[in-house]
Amino acid sequence: MNDIRTGQIRLLELEAEHRELDQLIVSLQDAGASSDDLALRRLKKRKLQLKDQIAYLASLDAPNEPA
Repeated sequence: MNDIRTGQIRLLELEAEHRELDQLIVSLQDAGASSDDLALRRLKKRKLQLKDQIAYLASLDAPNEPA
C-alpha cells in the first residue's frame, strides 16, 4: 500500500514539473529568445523525458485486465 502511495506522489511531482517546464518553454518562445535555442532544446528534451516517466508510472497504476 505504501509503494502505491509513493508512486502516486512521484507521479504528481513529475506532472507538476512537466507543467512548469511547459510554462517556461512557452514564456521563452513568446519572448523570442533566439539566443537561448540550446537551453530551449534542453528544456524540451527534459519535458519529453518527464512525459515518458509519467506514462510509465501511469501504466503501472493501470489494471492489466480490461473491466
